[in-house]
Amino acid sequence: MTTPAPVPGAVPPPGCPAHTGHDNDAPGTSTAAQLYGPEFAADPGATYARLRKHGSVTPVEIAPGVRASLVIGYETALEVLRSPERFSKDPRRWRALANGTVPADSPVVPMMMYRPNALWTDGDDHARLRGAITDSLARVDPNALRGYVEHSADTLIDRIGPKGEADLLGEYGAILPLLVFNRMFGCPPDIGEKLVFGMSGIFDADADSEKANMVLVEGVAELVSLKRKTPKADVTSWMMAHPAQLTDEEMMHQLVVLMGAGTEPQQNLICNGLRLLLSDDRFAGDLAGGSLPVEDALDEVLWTDPPMANYAIHYPLNDLTLDGTLLREGEPILISLAAANTDPGLVADRRGGNRAHLAWSAGPHTCPAKSPARLIAAVAVEKLLDRLPDVQLATGVERLEWRQGPFHRALAALPVRFPPITVRVATDTPSGVSEWNPNPAPSSSTPPAVTSTEREPASANTDRQHWWSFLGRWWRGQ
Repeated sequence: MTTPAPVPGAVPPPGCPAHTGHDNDAPGTSTAAQLYGPEFAADPGATYARLRKHGSVTPVEIAPGVRASLVIGYETALEVLRSPERFSKDPRRWRALANGTVPADSPVVPMMMYRPNALWTDGDDHARLRGAITDSLARVDPNALRGYVEHSADTLIDRIGPKGEADLLGEYGAILPLLVFNRMFGCPPDIGEKLVFGMSGIFDADADSEKANMVLVEGVAELVSLKRKTPKADVTSWMMAHPAQLTDEEMMHQLVVLMGAGTEPQQNLICNGLRLLLSDDRFAGDLAGGSLPVEDALDEVLWTDPPMANYAIHYPLNDLTLDGTLLREGEPILISLAAANTDPGLVADRRGGNRAHLAWSAGPHTCPAKSPARLIAAVAVEKLLDRLPDVQLATGVERLEWRQGPFHRALAALPVRFPPITVRVATDTPSGVSEWNPNPAPSSSTPPAVTSTEREPASANTDRQHWWSFLGRWWRGQ
């Protein structure tokens, strides 16, 4: 699909998206489709359908004045993701940001800026940083992880169960991944509040994203300092002890990318899965019959509504032509994981059980935590439907609102109602929860670590704009 670039300055051929607009199909216009605003958030599929008229690569605007190319074809996406010799992940190549065309305070910059982490590096640097991550994550015992997810889910359901109604986003889906992240990475509540506020803000890509980024940096710096002084049996400490010998700055940036991958997308996977199960007639019979088709629902979501809809940003190393579209060196290319997964050229009458989707990306930057991420989501959904079997949406599915932003596919709220349940007051900590058990057979490249971790309290909230403050008060027992 990739061919040598045409002579610089040559006019693109008629019909090329660099030659025509996309919103109104009027030849000679330069209007690029907007991947932000309420219209795109409400129905991104309609935007992708219009863009398909122009091929598998098309120019878009991801924030006011910020242009990029969007790959919407499945095979073309794979070509980019699997070709590090032609496409770099390093944002320092982004010419429009370097020369000031894109201002540093643009709301999308915190999600696209260079950080010395495994996401934004290539070659040997990427291999070293990714190795520290994958080896450390491999030390987490899946059984211990499942046990803690179940315990955390029960704690949250105990809080909402007697009320008979809840916002499953603010009171369940958004909180559960944070509890799990904080346990896995040994993050105390006061630092956790900063990480929550910061990460939530930069994903929304709004006017406050720069402030959110500063709070996030402050929080991870405190966590790194704490773990240097008092390492324990957690992923943060294991990464510090890894033969990769990460510096404090490198540690900070690995934590940012891991939290980014482990909280916001995780809550979207949980809530998008619950939305599908509670609204799609294909699953209703199974739910009523007591068989929870959770794995099928997660497969469907990962195909059609992946938590990260448009991301996997790359930069051409040289001017080149990709599937008939001229791409310039240093111009960002976003992979539309959502559009590629729904490429009409793919034959997939049933998504359940089919794991060929691109929701976890592909190639050398495939998500290193896809197995624990899927486990967390599956347990979270199964536990809620088991404890609240008669739960139903409190509004029509068509009235649910989606958060704005070019990168994610995220509900603004997921209101439900259900018959109230009586909650038994627990007197003992469930077995296996008081200690975070490392994998008994860690990677041979990973030195042993100490084996005790403080127990993490639980948490909840109902208002998305302030749920991090509610979370902090709950952690402190207020």
